[in-house]
Amino acid sequence: MHTGAAQEKVERSPFNLGNRAGYLAWRDRKLKGYPTTLDDLVVEIGDPRMLTETQFQALHARCRKANMVIYAGTTGQDADPEIPLTISRRFGVYGLNHNWLADATGLTSIRVVNDGTRQHYIPYTNRAIKWHTDGYYNPPERQIHSMLLHCVQSAAGGGGNALMDHEVAYILLRDENPDFIRALMQPTAMTIPPRMDAAGGVARKAETGPVFSITPDGDLHMRYSMRARNVIWADDPLTGEARACLQQLLESDLPFIYRGRLEPGMGLIGNNILHDRAAFDDDEVHERHLYRARYFERLAGTGVLG
Repeated sequence: MHTGAAQEKVERSPFNLGNRAGYLAWRDRKLKGYPTTLDDLVVEIGDPRMLTETQFQALHARCRKANMVIYAGTTGQDADPEIPLTISRRFGVYGLNHNWLADATGLTSIRVVNDGTRQHYIPYTNRAIKWHTDGYYNPPERQIHSMLLHCVQSAAGGGGNALMDHEVAYILLRDENPDFIRALMQPTAMTIPPRMDAAGGVARKAETGPVFSITPDGDLHMRYSMRARNVIWADDPLTGEARACLQQLLESDLPFIYRGRLEPGMGLIGNNILHDRAAFDDDEVHERHLYRARYFERLAGTGVLG
């Protein structure tokens, strides 16, 4: 995008702290008729590989409103990777983040792995994962802007998710104290230390950046992890207060937090929202398997400036 056009969009963005009138107008539109239950976000569809225009419009409307939607498809335990890949393409996202533990398709199979490299990383265990956005450790030029989870098989027990629209988190923090947003927009707000390889070398360098930032299109991006370890926060009182306020919001019973579990054939697609994962237990019949896709683009047609 041309630098001048991008700057103009950033200035007009409701997430620009200098644009109070624009923020208040957008906030009113955002919260009017906002979904109050998880059921409000669920759309019954058939096979995602054969999505109808009516079904897509129903899905897209929820993403425009809440940055997420849950589809309930009819493919059950069909593990065809084209199921999640097809629905992602329908939303206009193609820049799939082929992370180092991904499958050959670029999708990541999230399941319990008891040997090899994956066993050392929490997504491949049955343990709980705290609130985060995907790819918070990626470098600035490879930030994740949208994501998809598709369930092939659910666990015997547990494994549900809590979900929250990152734009609503922004609203709640800004309304509490605009300086919290200012602190979390600092370029040094949050640092993820480097990941070392087995030989002691640097496999991924440290990444320092803001929690909240405004994209060239005027949209909000968020990178966040509630993990106590492996996250270094800016050492100033205001950042500490902002971080504590955000954590308190996420640990509350706010009506803006949705809780549920994906069952076989169901999926979640959205912009890079906040989410967590509960611990779970597998048995011989129910071994939890989700496909995860992470994209470098925002879902098409969901921008705040139209």
